[in-house]
Amino acid sequence: MNEYKEKLKAFIRDNAIQCEHFHFENSCHSVEDAAKAAKANKEDFIKNICMIDTQKNLIVAIVKGENRASTSRIAKALDIERPRTAKPEEILEKTGYPCGGVPSFGYPAKFLIDPRVMEKEFVFTSGGSQNSLVKISPKELQRANKGQLVRIRK
Repeated sequence: MNEYKEKLKAFIRDNAIQCEHFHFENSCHSVEDAAKAAKANKEDFIKNICMIDTQKNLIVAIVKGENRASTSRIAKALDIERPRTAKPEEILEKTGYPCGGVPSFGYPAKFLIDPRVMEKEFVFTSGGSQNSLVKISPKELQRANKGQLVRIRK
């Protein structure tokens, strides 16, 4: 898992992304686990939901930790058929990161950011492995992934 964390840290450095990268002994796979590890509020976490469209393109829906992504809203926003959730092997292949450690930037994809994410001063997102997190401002996150702001939460 170290290679994934190091790959993300290199991307952050090479692209001058303003954020903090943390590594923990405990898992950060779920929002609850991540909040415990970072000693932070669950409301400060976002999720990256990886989906695949009919053309096999990667779509990453970024929502607050307590929200779910709506495939019908994503389909409408992109004027496509409803995408499906990516399988773990597809996630690794398309992002270069394992399921549970996929960051909100650092690989080619269509990034959609729910507006509620932008309400926070900072957010925590996956940091490349199941034991790491990135703390970043939503504006910097959007700059890093060139994401489109669109309501995608259910």
